Amino acid sequence: MEQNPHPKKERTLVIIKPDGVQRSLIGDIISRIERTGLKFVAFKFLVPKEDQCFTHYNKDDTWLQEKGARMAKEKEGRGEPVEKSAIEYGKDILRGNVAFFTSGPVLAMVVQGNQAAGIVKKIVGGTEPLTSDVGTIRGDFTLDSYALAGTDARAVRNLAHCSDSPSEAEREIKIWFDEKDIINYRLVQEEILYDVNLDGILE
Repeated sequence: MEQNPHPKKERTLVIIKPDGVQRSLIGDIISRIERTGLKFVAFKFLVPKEDQCFTHYNKDDTWLQEKGARMAKEKEGRGEPVEKSAIEYGKDILRGNVAFFTSGPVLAMVVQGNQAAGIVKKIVGGTEPLTSDVGTIRGDFTLDSYALAGTDARAVRNLAHCSDSPSEAEREIKIWFDEKDIINYRLVQEEILYDVNLDGILE
């Protein structure tokens, strides 16, 4: 993308994960995003590769420590032995996420529009479906929780990934798409969403 683009050119990445594909929720998820007025500028249906996913997640030791400590605390709460350091449990979480992501086809999408990253994040909901608000994709369409995922030693099945911020979206989009994959085009509805004076409505 060009430097300092117009706000309506902001892009974000959305990936419908294997559980979303297998539960036939592609249409519902796309519809939720599309109704806001955001524009889809790229789609790719694929089975992710492991190295692609590790690059995508890009997690540091702080993240591994924090997530691993939460897992250890949950194990203690269930009366299970804590046999590893927090950072090793964090690595288990990361490996579980990658195993989940590569288990079947996903639909990767680039979404464009004003505040695209923030709006999509609001629509998708919090990482844990259990605590996601009613009205969000994760809150409405699934019932998973950290506790259940931890009990079964697997990744949380939360239907979709979305970028946390515009800068993170720029980094992530390059992992899944070449710039030539992204189509620049105009939607008629953008005249209503973005035109300054709404010229041309009245005959």
